[in-house]
Amino acid sequence: MTGQSSFVANAYSHRRARASRLAAWGYSPNTKHDYRDDYGWPETLTFDDFYRMYSRSGLAKAAIDKTVDKTWETMPALWESEKPGDTADEKAIAKHFAKRKIWRSLMDTDRRSMVGAYAGAIILLRDGQKLDQPVTALRKGIETLAGIIPAWEGQLDVAEWDITEGSDTYGEPLFFHFNEQAVGDAKNTKLNQTRIHRDRVIIWSDDGTVNCSSALEAGFNDVSDAEKIKGAGGEGFWKSARGAPVVESKEGVTLEDMMRGMGAASADEVRDKLNEKADDFNAGFDKFLMMGGFTVKPLSIALPQPKEFWEPCVQSFAASLSMPFKELIGNITGERASTEDAAGWARTCMGRRENRVMPLIQELVDRLVRWTILPAKDWVVGWTSLLEASPDDKLDRASKMSAINAQSGDEPVFLPDEIRDEAGFKSADEIEGWDEFMREREERKRQEAEDAQTETIPEEVQP
Repeated sequence: MTGQSSFVANAYSHRRARASRLAAWGYSPNTKHDYRDDYGWPETLTFDDFYRMYSRSGLAKAAIDKTVDKTWETMPALWESEKPGDTADEKAIAKHFAKRKIWRSLMDTDRRSMVGAYAGAIILLRDGQKLDQPVTALRKGIETLAGIIPAWEGQLDVAEWDITEGSDTYGEPLFFHFNEQAVGDAKNTKLNQTRIHRDRVIIWSDDGTVNCSSALEAGFNDVSDAEKIKGAGGEGFWKSARGAPVVESKEGVTLEDMMRGMGAASADEVRDKLNEKADDFNAGFDKFLMMGGFTVKPLSIALPQPKEFWEPCVQSFAASLSMPFKELIGNITGERASTEDAAGWARTCMGRRENRVMPLIQELVDRLVRWTILPAKDWVVGWTSLLEASPDDKLDRASKMSAINAQSGDEPVFLPDEIRDEAGFKSADEIEGWDEFMREREERKRQEAEDAQTETIPEEVQP
């Protein structure tokens, strides 16, 4: 027995040593487990894994969609200055972008880039050139921009790299392959690849390259564990509610007796026949089980409360995205806590907008200017801040400012225009007809004052 134990121990040590060489990150002198093997986590992840999780997991889909929807809570616009001027060019751009769904397409590209390591915004131009040709001479005007095609990582890969030393684009893609097949459509096996020049593609990722990671990668194991717990709970509840049968034979009944009684030729056939009856019984609540010569007892399963096991997985997944737990699952308890979480989430998405989305939109604008599709101006990407107070909050602050002025007497603390600005309204000099309104107001006050003086003159003084 000692020799056998020693053999098992040596074999186990050999296995651990071999595993430590194959996956050094999983083992160390102080590590007892290879977590990947022990917990069933995949060693490598591909785009298909992330896309499948996004498509089939409510947690993953909610995390991606809520992040993108918050970042793009309102659509941006192109301005000629720091404030919208309502100029002819601004109106034409806004109308064309709405017609061709440019902002919506960029939003969808952003969504795809979170699922994969990157996504692509394929720029369609009315230039009469094939997609594998560089963009050269174009006719002026926003109408030249035909649209944007959002492409998944699984649809777009690098066809050719720039390997010319000394080139300004050394180490960057020169051409891409775009597979028009819909991602996730197993029925469509036709591969129709289109070669596209780099001028016509904007890589949408954290750093604008294809060498990034999916937003789901850090929390992939957490979502997998949460799905296991949810699935095990559902299956366990079903079996517990249905009552899985336990079949017992009478004392003294042999295998040969069972084979003769069931007309089976082997022990495997006996097992198959029993499983067939049990499966048919478990297929629905309204069926009964008849087992001649056997005793059938229900199998009771005591299910633990899955919440204590499920929530840490979801909390860890939310943390991987810097997303408040309550924002992810939508369970808001306590106004103060939910307000603070919402404010923090708005700051996170605002930072994402400023550091990830805005530079890529600016790259598109720069290309359109270089191609003379947009006039050569210092275009500003105008976008309503996610940190801006709500209309009710603005009016509340303006009301408090007015109350402070009323208490301060003849020397107000805030100017009228400051209060108007805080309430979200234009200043007085920006409102058409304001000066005329104020003159008429002063004239009415003067007239009322004169009338009041006339009415207070005693009657005996009247001539």
